[in-house]
Amino acid sequence: MNIGEAAAATGVSAKMIRYYESIHLLAPSKRTDSNYRTYGDKDLHNLRFIKRARTLGFSLDQIRELLSLWQDSGRASADVKAIAQAHVAELQKRIDELTEMRDTLSHLAHACSGDNRPDCPILQGLAEADENTHCH
Repeated sequence: MNIGEAAAATGVSAKMIRYYESIHLLAPSKRTDSNYRTYGDKDLHNLRFIKRARTLGFSLDQIRELLSLWQDSGRASADVKAIAQAHVAELQKRIDELTEMRDTLSHLAHACSGDNRPDCPILQGLAEADENTHCH
């Protein structure tokens, strides 16, 4: 199957397939005599694996490690679990940071009357945050 067909079958764009090959996340495709890429079932399975892992927010390095473990029949599931748990912790940290940002901005927006006066608690809050990050 050619790259367009592989892209359609997996939901991974041809551009991303070429990129994954260039960074060695995906093995280089076989080539026809006219130098067109061809993909087999194993390639499609790997592409679907990569796509699903990306959907779950794993980094390319984590995916590389997960792919390696997936292809290693002698792997310990504890190794896979450790990667997943580390990723869950990273996601929770990002969620906490985003929640804090949302809450702060919501508070500032609520304090703003949104009228024609120049007073703006949002801009004032942003300016105060900037002043608090500099040494005096």
